[in-house]
Amino acid sequence: MSTFNRFPLTITWLILAVFLTGASITRELPEGIAEAFSKGHSRNLARHFNNNIELVVPDHEDVYSKSQAELILRGFFSEHKPVKFEYLHKGGKEASRYGIGSLETEKGDFRIYFLLKVADGTPLIHLLRIERAEDSP
Repeated sequence: MSTFNRFPLTITWLILAVFLTGASITRELPEGIAEAFSKGHSRNLARHFNNNIELVVPDHEDVYSKSQAELILRGFFSEHKPVKFEYLHKGGKEASRYGIGSLETEKGDFRIYFLLKVADGTPLIHLLRIERAEDSP
């Protein structure tokens, strides 16, 4: 399935997941996530992962353990050195939150989507998608 065809499905899934939880609205995401993306720190990003995470990055798409996902991201960041990350949209409810961002790398631009769910009072990333931006080579 092409990235263009997955975009509406991904957005729909994220929005549906957020609105199916019934708590008060908050847009706060854990500190450190944006910095981890902008600096390519897979270890710092993995600190926010659930024990198992659905991870989609170029050449990898599956449910991985926290440590496997961190290794895959380490490889991604070593191949695509980040230059800049910025949030395009973030939101959610108390029990689940999401972020959509733009990652500029030395080898092209990527769109980032992630979903966090609160477990034992801590928001953890359950889904992370990194897809090449439509206008990127």
